[in-house]
Amino acid sequence: MNALLVLEDGRVFPGRSWGAAGETTGEVVFTTAMTGYQEVLTDPSYAGQIVTMTAAHIGNTGVNASDPESARPYVAGFLVRAYSPEYSSWRAQQSLAQYLREHGIVALSEIDTRALTRHIRQKGAMRAALSTERDDVAALTALARNAPAMTGLDLATAVSTKMPYTWDEGTPGEWLTPHPVTPQQHVVAYDFGLKRNILRKLVDHGATVTVVPADFSADQVLALQPDGVFVSNGPGDPATLDYAVANLRALLGKVPIFGICLGHQLMGLAVGGTTFKLPYGHHGCNHPVQDVRTGKVEITSQNHGFAVAPASLPPEVTITHRNLNDGTVEGLEHTHVPAFSVQYHPEAAPGPHDADPHFRRFTALMRGTTLNDQ
Repeated sequence: MNALLVLEDGRVFPGRSWGAAGETTGEVVFTTAMTGYQEVLTDPSYAGQIVTMTAAHIGNTGVNASDPESARPYVAGFLVRAYSPEYSSWRAQQSLAQYLREHGIVALSEIDTRALTRHIRQKGAMRAALSTERDDVAALTALARNAPAMTGLDLATAVSTKMPYTWDEGTPGEWLTPHPVTPQQHVVAYDFGLKRNILRKLVDHGATVTVVPADFSADQVLALQPDGVFVSNGPGDPATLDYAVANLRALLGKVPIFGICLGHQLMGLAVGGTTFKLPYGHHGCNHPVQDVRTGKVEITSQNHGFAVAPASLPPEVTITHRNLNDGTVEGLEHTHVPAFSVQYHPEAAPGPHDADPHFRRFTALMRGTTLNDQ
């Protein structure tokens, strides 16, 4: 079935429908990940976004029950150059097309993803409309322009859990590095769009985890008597989450805090900084980040459209990591209280396990020791 992608600036990309039939809108972004499309689809941080895969062939390994980062796909739409209806993997249980149709996700193939990616890099991420139902470019352009802008949008509340729950599942044995340890700490994890592998990593490093909703108050968190508080990734504009910033500010100094992605941005806001929207964001598994204290470079997995403004940070907050592509802030540490954050995803391990020590560092803070004591 023929289908259209129409950007808000009027640029048109024809394609073929291979997912669910229908019409959708969202912000178009691209990811440079060569694999892991199932993790991309189910990452709640992609809520409200139409994701373009720059890898040429998608669908080759099918879909399985182990790789999702959440209960369902959260992308608003999915764009690929070539979809592979034939899949081959001992882990596969169904085709990617079947999976997307079951969940109502509109997907297009035969899109010129290279041209689309270049356009986004030059013009910035923008809203778009996907349709398998009509070819009226003017109408679809208007639909795209009327879609909500990502700036000023609170999506974290919509994807967060509604009720607290306990998580005690670690990494499956065949993928485990390092070996699990006996639970010794209780971590309360704020869910703003939490990925399952973050929870597994916390368990691997000796935590029992209580996951709480995005709007859980600081008093409610402290009543659970945590050894540490984790602040998760998630979609949307961090500057809209005033309630989360207030809760995080109230927790600073009372318990060790570790933030990832949106949690990093909320940390920046909680200490008095500001955030801004990146032109086209960082999405992929191969972003180089340097620890400015040691000079060491980590190859990281990233998925975010906003960043912390470095000049806005107070003297008591140290920038620990920088993105080597554009110099943006990738890590923060508070010098007066036990709190730190990273913009990238240390749990994702896109090949190397460069960033895994961040979980050991969080464990050390909860124990009142340092990494050298572990």
